[in-house]
Amino acid sequence: MKRKANSVAVATTSQLAADAAEETAELGGNAVDCGIAAAMCSINTQPGVCALAGSAYVTVWPADGEPVTIDGNVAIPGRGMPEGRTPEHESVTIDYGGGVTTLVGASSVAVPGTLRALFLASQRYGSLPWSVLMQPSIRAARDGFPFPQACHYYLSIAAGVIYDRSDDGFGAIHDAAGRLLDVGSTVIVPHLADSLAVIAEEGERALYDGDLGKTIVDHVQSRGGQLTMEDLRSYQPDVHEALQVDIGDWRIATNPPPAIGGVNLAAMLLCFGTDPFDEWNGAQLQRLVDTQRAVMSYRRACLDRADDVFEPARRMLELARDGDLVPPGTSGSTVHTSAVDDAGTGCAITASSGYGSGEMPAGTGLWLNNCLGELELNYYGLEAGPPGKRLPSNMAPGCARSGRAVVAIGSPGADRITTALHQFLVNFMQRGLDLDEAVAHPRLHLAIDVTHEEIAVEPGIDLPDSGVQVRLYDDLNMYFGGVVAAKYDDVDGFDAAADPRREGGTTTGPAR
Repeated sequence: MKRKANSVAVATTSQLAADAAEETAELGGNAVDCGIAAAMCSINTQPGVCALAGSAYVTVWPADGEPVTIDGNVAIPGRGMPEGRTPEHESVTIDYGGGVTTLVGASSVAVPGTLRALFLASQRYGSLPWSVLMQPSIRAARDGFPFPQACHYYLSIAAGVIYDRSDDGFGAIHDAAGRLLDVGSTVIVPHLADSLAVIAEEGERALYDGDLGKTIVDHVQSRGGQLTMEDLRSYQPDVHEALQVDIGDWRIATNPPPAIGGVNLAAMLLCFGTDPFDEWNGAQLQRLVDTQRAVMSYRRACLDRADDVFEPARRMLELARDGDLVPPGTSGSTVHTSAVDDAGTGCAITASSGYGSGEMPAGTGLWLNNCLGELELNYYGLEAGPPGKRLPSNMAPGCARSGRAVVAIGSPGADRITTALHQFLVNFMQRGLDLDEAVAHPRLHLAIDVTHEEIAVEPGIDLPDSGVQVRLYDDLNMYFGGVVAAKYDDVDGFDAAADPRREGGTTTGPAR
């Protein structure tokens, strides 16, 4: 007998994923069920942009409880491997985001955490069986799905140097003549539907203690990587109290350390201030630039290379609260889903597989991550530390609450995740824009490296002259992230917004 339907609002990275959430709501799913169904669909139908064998964070704020973050970030592999073994690395440079050098191949593969994090969220907070949540993804993988614009853009750059190294992977994204598929063409990833069906039946054990995991480990080790079955069997998501910060009447909850994305977002909110204002003027924009400079500079100096980020993160927030956080003188491939329901529960899921290792073990349909090789995050590369240690992450899925109103938010976009989310929150909570306006409002991002600063800015922002080089974009651009937000309150009901900078989809249903 069909369960009574819940009302939900979901914003995610494709309409296909939004439809998966709507289908789940019609079966009685709550915000967490719908968020997981949409996230799984998005993860498995965004080739190049994301993949299941990567990392994810899930922030849940139950209607009747405190917010938590399930940390499914990737970990360093090598448990049980001989000591002193130095894996070979393969470095490539791609013309993405101004030029990125990254490590690829089997040696760049970290221990995946996405599946165990989503499964744990389902077991703790969902209301539908896990196998039900998997059905939209299985169907999309079996019948094929349209090739998304964002995936085409990235793979037009990265396919030749990263994604063409496996026969199944090459066949999934190229036509019979060997040309990259056109946008909108039907993509069928060989064997993906079969792997997802096994995961639906066996749960997360299929990957962490089953034949699917053994196939992946054999593939990685045969090509010089460090991943072992001991790594997979021992991997468990961490569950943390969410990091919380207030803006006016709103309390925002996001992922805490050891991730650095949530800490950066919280520090930006505290540095910028929480007073309401009507319009962006020169002084407000300069304050925004100064806030980004302070937070990003502190991050580079004190967080990015820290062996243990907890103390410098605590100090960062302390300085930000006191108004003393000042510069110390010195893939972008993610997808996000936001979901809320009429019980007042919020769920935010961000997932990533890095730039991709290019490795797809034969017969699995699963591309593997290259998170060890994301050198802008993992400065130490393949020598990042002992097996089991979590790698750094920019991801910052969050939920916010004000009275009976609840909002779930998040964004893809590498180090632009936190600047995009901060500007959305300022526009929504401090300026009072509605969800669509706050998501679509033009953004800026201060890019900092060791010797250079540059402000990237979208049209519509009258930036004051600050003596910093400016890179002006012609239109809204996916470089500035892809915020998706879903909202519910007792007065206005549901709202959902997907960023016009990326393909996205929303649903508010089922209809009553």
